[in-house]
Amino acid sequence: MQGIGLALAAAALFGAAAPACKLLLGSFGAFTLAGLLYLGAALATFAPWWRDLRAEGQPRLDARNFELLLGAIAAGGLVAPVLMLFALRLTLAGDVALLLNLELAATALLGVALFHEPLSRAGWLGVAGAIAAGALVGAGGGWPGWLAAALVAAACAGWGLDNQLTALQSGLTPAGITFWKGLCAGGVNLAIGLSLEPFAARPGEIAAALGVGALCYGASLVLYIAAAQQLGATRAHVGFASAPFLGAALSFAWLGEPLTPMNAAGAALLAASVALLLASRHGHAHVHGAQEHVHAHRHDDGHHLHAHPGLAPGARHTHWHRHEPLAHAHAHWPDLHHRHEHGADDERREGTP
Repeated sequence: MQGIGLALAAAALFGAAAPACKLLLGSFGAFTLAGLLYLGAALATFAPWWRDLRAEGQPRLDARNFELLLGAIAAGGLVAPVLMLFALRLTLAGDVALLLNLELAATALLGVALFHEPLSRAGWLGVAGAIAAGALVGAGGGWPGWLAAALVAAACAGWGLDNQLTALQSGLTPAGITFWKGLCAGGVNLAIGLSLEPFAARPGEIAAALGVGALCYGASLVLYIAAAQQLGATRAHVGFASAPFLGAALSFAWLGEPLTPMNAAGAALLAASVALLLASRHGHAHVHGAQEHVHAHRHDDGHHLHAHPGLAPGARHTHWHRHEPLAHAHAHWPDLHHRHEHGADDERREGTP
C-alpha cells in the first residue's frame, strides 16, 4: 500500500531528528533552534508548494480549512517542537526518541475523543502499551527522565492534535500545509528565541539547523501528510511509529549513548503496541456526501470517479476535484473520505469533511 510506504519514508527522515537536534542544542536555545528547524522545512517545501499553486490555481482555503491550518500550526509547529527540545536538554537523545512513540497514543486517543475515529480492543491495548512503554523509558532516567518524559508527552499531545487536524485539511496540498506551517511557526519561534538570548551561532551551524529542518521536518512532514490523507491520522502513524526506533538506534550508534535495560524493555513494548494498532480496522455500509477538495489520489480506489483521458487508473496525481454522492460498503480507515460518527444504524452517512 502506497500510504504505508509514504509513512515509512517520513519515519526514516524524522527518526534522525532527535540525535541531530541533540548535537545542535550546543549552539542554539530551544526556541531559536525550533524556529530554524521549521524555517528549514518551509524552504524545503517552497518549490513544490509553488509548483502546485501554479498548476492548480489558488487553493480554495475556506474558513474551516483556515482554522484547521491555524490549529495545526499552533499545536504542532509552535508548541510541540520547543517542548521536545527542552526534553533533549534533560536526558539522552535515545530516550527522547523512544518517548516520541507516545505520539501514537496521543493521535489515537484524540481521534476517538474529538474526531470519532473507531478503535478496536486491539487498538486500545496498543495505546495502553505505548503509554506503559513511555513510563518504562522515563523511569530509567531518574527525576530528569521523568520530567523529560512529561515534556515529550506534552509535545506528543501537540503533534497528535496536529496530526488529526492536518488529516482533515482539504484546502491545501501536503507541500502547502508544510510550507505555511514551517514559515509561520518557524518565524514566531525564531523571533521568541532571539528576544530571549543572544545569537552567537556560526553560519555553518545555522546551515546545519536549516538542513536538518528541511529533511527531518520538511520532507518528512510532506510524506506524512500525504500518508495521513490516504490512511487517516491514526493508521498513518502506525507506519510513522518506526521513527523513534530509528532515532534511538542512531543515538546509540552515532552519539555513543548506552542501551539500558529500561530502553530495551520499552522498545519491545512499543513494537508490540504498534502491531496491535495495525490490527485495528473496520468495515460497513456508508454514504459519502458531495464534496470538493484537493489531495493526492488515484482512480482505482472506488472514490475518485472523474475522468482523465490518457491517465492510467493507478497513477497518483493531485488537483482540485469534486465528489458526487456515493453509497457503498468496504473495509476502510478513517481517512480523508471516511470521517463519520458511528451510530446504531447499519448504514452510516458521511458528510463533507
